[in-house]
Amino acid sequence: MTRRAMVVRGGWDGHQPEAATDLFIPFLRENGFEVSIETDNEVYADADRMAALDLVLQSVTMSEISWDALTGLRRAVEQGLGLAGWHGGIADSYRNSSDYLQLVGGQFATHPGKEPHLREGDASDNYLPYTVEITELGREHPITAGIEDFELETEQYWVLHDDLVDVLATTTHPVRPWHPWHRPIVSPAVWTRLWGAGRVFVATPGHSPDVLEHPSVRTIVERGLLWASRTESA
Repeated sequence: MTRRAMVVRGGWDGHQPEAATDLFIPFLRENGFEVSIETDNEVYADADRMAALDLVLQSVTMSEISWDALTGLRRAVEQGLGLAGWHGGIADSYRNSSDYLQLVGGQFATHPGKEPHLREGDASDNYLPYTVEITELGREHPITAGIEDFELETEQYWVLHDDLVDVLATTTHPVRPWHPWHRPIVSPAVWTRLWGAGRVFVATPGHSPDVLEHPSVRTIVERGLLWASRTESA
């Protein structure tokens, strides 16, 4: 039976939502998904449309969401729809909606910057070298099994989160003289969340297409899309 995925993309252009999601549409099709693309999250309010889907890949940084659309998304996930995404497209969406944040389980707080005298006034001011560390749970989970810790140089998300997330990978923000915190902070970098009969998958790397094309990041995202998709047991 054909599975159905919907890509919902838009919001802040700096995360290149079209180019980023285009990287994964062929993968979804190769894995038996019929893929539709939407640029307006109001589609979430269409109960019949949502009930017919197996997966939503969302890439909508910041922006806003109506009460009807949010209610529709939450209901659909609770009933078994998978919700997946990366970086700001899922972890920095709809900042003014606490109910959305509860659904996803983690929210972007900041991405610490370089030493002040090295900053040039562009996006690279927030590119830092850091390590994505696979957790013990992650070493056994189908999304991250077999993937070793890996290095990136891009935005390192500091994420506020709760205990209902299952953390598959973390990243540590070290203490630096130009930052105000006094001890290292560990943030989830890859997590899953069970919500009713549905599954949520989030990866924080993915600021730009080149990051998504890193072999480990791409593998994690591809596996995450398949894992989150509606299951028969749901």
